[in-house]
Amino acid sequence: MSLLQAIVLGLVQGLTEFLPISSTAHLRIVPELLGWEDPGAAYSAVIQLGTVAAVLIYFRKDLVTLTAAFFRDLLRREPFATTESRLAWFVLVGTLPIGFAGLALKDVIESSLRSLYVISASLIVLALVLLVVERRAQHKRTLADMRWSDGILVGVWQALALIPGSSRSGTTITGALSLGLRREDAARYSFLLSIPATSLAGIFELKHLLEATERPSAMALWVGTLVAFGSGMAAIAWLLRFLRTHSTLLFVGYRVALGALLLVLLGTGVLRPLSGVERRPEVPSPTAPSAPEPAEPLVRD
Repeated sequence: MSLLQAIVLGLVQGLTEFLPISSTAHLRIVPELLGWEDPGAAYSAVIQLGTVAAVLIYFRKDLVTLTAAFFRDLLRREPFATTESRLAWFVLVGTLPIGFAGLALKDVIESSLRSLYVISASLIVLALVLLVVERRAQHKRTLADMRWSDGILVGVWQALALIPGSSRSGTTITGALSLGLRREDAARYSFLLSIPATSLAGIFELKHLLEATERPSAMALWVGTLVAFGSGMAAIAWLLRFLRTHSTLLFVGYRVALGALLLVLLGTGVLRPLSGVERRPEVPSPTAPSAPEPAEPLVRD
């Protein structure tokens, strides 16, 4: 992977991670259009750490407040006494569904579900769901009004983001809006909820990349992650400001247009459904260090 590719992919990751348009979809589509190899789910997960850092820094005051309230009320044996401590619990509970589902479906997510047909369908279907929710939602509740059932339900919505093209921010914002939250509060909770899930996914995949015999260079990983961090900070600030005065219909239209364009490009043969059957890079066997199995090349369509 060249540095130019790392910069482009980091920029795509940062700009699309927090917008409800699917970073996974764009990280599959952009390399395919440019004739590059699919960077793979592992590389995508690792550079997500840059966007995690962006959330941590952007919401550092909120995170300090939530963490302090969580432990303070826990020590007082009143773990749900304040809005801040309850919100911290909601983030933890809301992470469980995607954690369990991600471990159970990991192999499928990293292979057949990365088909551009799946991605285009997910883009369009969630756009239509978001459109219905946007039209019917009350947009009145705040984070202070959230209940346990809200935290669990939004967590289930987040698990749907394991389907490439659906978008983690898209599913969580849609879920929060369906519960009556204001748009800005829905986006804020979506950002907070992203921290545990994306952090764990990135760390898990980083471990396997470091153990592998074939992987992107350390420079490519660092550059992609840093660019994702900078563009992610900009995307967070823009989306929160945008949703104070606008609806999510812009993203509905974008998703439908992109999904339809993908179907046209697939139908005309410009794009292939799968760029290859992705598998984790081979890790040298600890019992035979002198003669490791060579990494198997990607199987081309």
